[in-house]
Amino acid sequence: MKRLLGYCFVFVLIIGFSLETEVDARGFGWGYKKGSAGEIPEIGSYGDLLQEYGAYFADSSGGKHIYLTFDNGYEEGYTPQILDVLKKENVPATFFVTGHYVETAPDLVKRMVDEGHIIGNHSYHHPDFSILTKDAMRQELEDLEKKVSEVSDQKDLKYLRPPRGIFNEQTLEWANELGYIHIFWSLAFKDWETSNQKGWRYAYEEVMEKIHPGAIVLLHTVSKDNAEALAVLITDLKEEGYQFKSLDDLILRDQIPEVIYGY
Repeated sequence: MKRLLGYCFVFVLIIGFSLETEVDARGFGWGYKKGSAGEIPEIGSYGDLLQEYGAYFADSSGGKHIYLTFDNGYEEGYTPQILDVLKKENVPATFFVTGHYVETAPDLVKRMVDEGHIIGNHSYHHPDFSILTKDAMRQELEDLEKKVSEVSDQKDLKYLRPPRGIFNEQTLEWANELGYIHIFWSLAFKDWETSNQKGWRYAYEEVMEKIHPGAIVLLHTVSKDNAEALAVLITDLKEEGYQFKSLDDLILRDQIPEVIYGY
């Protein structure tokens, strides 16, 4: 059952390699067109929506910053290794969790918070927000937030990654009204098939080939490849001059004047 739930969670995730992937009349799957080497992908008309509602998919400042984010729908045994690497390398990350994950891996959620990482809201049951009412969407977010507060010291969640990457203008607006900032991504690859892992070098090369300044990287902790590649990735990216930042850094730098923030 755990594996089935996990596949349902990851199989429907839309990485997106077209500018606008229509899911149905009400929702769109997050998508982008890969840019030239080292450049932020193109997102077409999505850009106007993200700007209007304060959502993010990358850091456009031009700095060599990387934001690691992980989606956690279920636990496959690799998250402790990932946390070990992040701790050793002093790298922050954001973990977008579901209710199922918090219920089945509360100790790991607590460890994430205790070690300075951010917990993001990926909803309680992983539904398509675009077909929910505002009250139903609110309930999904509040239930997850409450569950996280019960197992860790993080009482408030402020970053939202919509289930399956599906969104529309209405869900962006509702998220704002509920106090959330949408976080999409500019770098991802097919890493979630636990029965089709291809070795750590595959994950390493996928990231290194797609990396760009300001990347918000989406990885899944169910991937053995990711867990084994992470230390090398971090080391090599640091050697290339990249700095690993938290989403809080991104939002503060973007929303607070330079003279005040001091970057």
